[in-house]
Amino acid sequence: MRARLYRLNWVDVVLNTFRIVIIVAVIVGAFNTITSGKYTGDQWVSLIMSGLAQGSIYALIALGYTLVYGILLMINFAHGEVFMAGAYTAYFLATYSARKGWLESQPLLTILSWILLAALVSMGVAVLLERVAYRPLRGAPRLVPLITAIGASFFLQYTFKGLYGSAFRTYPEVAALKGSVEMGGAQIPVVQIFVFLAAVVLMVGLYWIVEKTKRGKAMRAVSENKEVARLMGIDIDKVIVFTFMLGGALAGAAGVINGLYRPQGVNFFMGFFPGIKAFTAAVLGGIGNVPGAFLGGILLGVIESLGPNLVLDGLGIPAANQLKDVIAFTMLVLVLIFRPQGILGERLAEKRA
Repeated sequence: MRARLYRLNWVDVVLNTFRIVIIVAVIVGAFNTITSGKYTGDQWVSLIMSGLAQGSIYALIALGYTLVYGILLMINFAHGEVFMAGAYTAYFLATYSARKGWLESQPLLTILSWILLAALVSMGVAVLLERVAYRPLRGAPRLVPLITAIGASFFLQYTFKGLYGSAFRTYPEVAALKGSVEMGGAQIPVVQIFVFLAAVVLMVGLYWIVEKTKRGKAMRAVSENKEVARLMGIDIDKVIVFTFMLGGALAGAAGVINGLYRPQGVNFFMGFFPGIKAFTAAVLGGIGNVPGAFLGGILLGVIESLGPNLVLDGLGIPAANQLKDVIAFTMLVLVLIFRPQGILGERLAEKRA
């Protein structure tokens, strides 16, 4: 009995109490909201679809975090700015193509050209980051590249501010993505369906590259053990560069998709909050796990969309819809406390630290 009491220290008591309080708050808030009948079934469907669309964007950015972590065991906190670089640069092509009438006559090809440009720009920025900021520090303690990544993030923000200015830009509206589709009695905007399907296609493409191609097998080998992979003839530097290219391309595509979904708000600072939330999604799904990052992004988007109405509103918290960011960062704290390896992650800290 004494041994059990000794093992149950005050930290465990506090964490378990905190866990119980969170669970009770969620149950009480959800029960109060559902029983009040304040929201209809159609509204819940709309909120879920909105969460899937926003979560898809988080997922695409989170894949960049998880790919780099899987290879280098580092968090690339400048990845949000990689996302910004592609989206901001593609804005100028978007406005030009809209003025020329290409967007109206060939909407699909025009949007694909935006995505291609954004992917190329973000790839270039990501590879430059790896070569200039991270490769010289590859053998340094983990804290050093982490601080470097934060410094690189600020450098990219103010570089693009100097190049493009600090004004907020708006992507042109796409007529083909206007309107809505009836689904379960709810009117779902076409743009939300497009965003979700585009993210799924990109995720499937990435999964095929990682699992089925020779370069993907090399990535997995380097992720498992760099020294053994080098002895087997794998060029570690090329694999790392390819990993940054993949992550950058996905971030650039996510930037254009985000611009189509939320046209307003394109500026030099646009990568900060999506970057932090995508990192949260990567941790939630299991950082280093590709399907886990995608699942974490989708879950975070849905929780962020449903949470204010389902839980906070039921607890009587005023202006609940303005607390979406609080929900995302609370999720990060909860995951780090109760399941730091994430939903699909494994406990690799001892083996790979």
